[in-house]
Amino acid sequence: MIPVVETKSTSDDVASAFEDFARAFEAFKDANDTRLGEIETRLTGDVVTDEKLVRIDAALDDAKRRLDRMTLERSRPPLGGGADASRDPVQAEHKSAFHTYVRSGEASGLKRLEEKALSAGSGPDGGYLVPDTVEREVLRRLSGISPIRAISSSRVISGGQYKRAFSTSGPATGWVGEAAARPQTTGPTLSEMSFPAMELYAMPAATQTLLDDAVVDIDRWIAEEVEAAFAEQESAAFIKGDGVNKPKGFLAYDTIEDEIWEWGRLGTVQAGGASFPASNPSDVLLELIYALKAGYRQNASFVMNRKTQSAIRKFKDDNGQYLWTPPASLGQPATLMGFPVVEAEDMPDIAANACAIAFGDFKRGYLVVDRAGMRVLRDPYSAKPYVLFYTTKRVGGGVQDFAAIKLMKFAA
Repeated sequence: MIPVVETKSTSDDVASAFEDFARAFEAFKDANDTRLGEIETRLTGDVVTDEKLVRIDAALDDAKRRLDRMTLERSRPPLGGGADASRDPVQAEHKSAFHTYVRSGEASGLKRLEEKALSAGSGPDGGYLVPDTVEREVLRRLSGISPIRAISSSRVISGGQYKRAFSTSGPATGWVGEAAARPQTTGPTLSEMSFPAMELYAMPAATQTLLDDAVVDIDRWIAEEVEAAFAEQESAAFIKGDGVNKPKGFLAYDTIEDEIWEWGRLGTVQAGGASFPASNPSDVLLELIYALKAGYRQNASFVMNRKTQSAIRKFKDDNGQYLWTPPASLGQPATLMGFPVVEAEDMPDIAANACAIAFGDFKRGYLVVDRAGMRVLRDPYSAKPYVLFYTTKRVGGGVQDFAAIKLMKFAA
């Protein structure tokens, strides 16, 4: 009889969701062990067992997504900024003026505040700045649901781009005796990296009835409406963006085989074929792990999509232990060979010439740049009877340390 893995779709209990996920993984292991036993006995797997494994694998993915969503929702603090507003009269005045603008379109309060602050921002220039509490909440939510942002380093800038210098070659050094001459050495070679901030927008819509309802938390509504749109666009750009009017993703950089790696390119480890090798597939994962220097490896993570993770779940070591293990507790990621696994759906599937798996210390390897200030422009005319809120933020990104990220590339 085929075991059925059920998840409680109506329950909001995170602990219950975690138990469902753990049971789903145990069922997955049992079904996969049965499949492997059939292959050893008959040289092929039973069709019924294969179908059961696919069903359980899908249920495991669903349980993981539900657990992630519930954990994220539970961690969100309320947006009612009473404490912050009481400590900062200017912020309280800005928030009150912003709410008046959103609900009724009256912008005189915001104009006065931005003129007082010598801000160039006005309606014709692209909208009005949202309160700081809303901007912080949007960025915090994006960190929770945008996979690459969550593991990368970030900087908030006030200008249009962030620049930093890096050394392509260090100064010459050497050992000398106590009284020996100290010949002049060559200095370091410096170059400059630039991370421009590009404009990202979302346009949530609301009825005037919703805006007139005093019970509705406008701050929370805006944060919830734009987070999904921003996160979806950011996630794709941080992985495969071409850098034209968007951040440059790490897969858009030139690659080179790791044995001849050079600065400015990402090193690749070859998988040996268009898929994992049939025997000892974990060997290529070990090669990817140890292609990274020890200083980066201690804080490294795997990045892959759901289909790739599904294939790797079946792998075992020489002792029969699964290489992929589920989260040990609530809020923790799954691990692969002891390293966290980040699921990013914009990563390519396992295929010929695809870099389907990334491994590295993304805190040191990838930089996300946020331009301070998120703007909202109210538009009650374009889609009557709905009121549109053209919401923009500026964000950039790119690789800042090419030695910190390695890719697994599948051959043609």
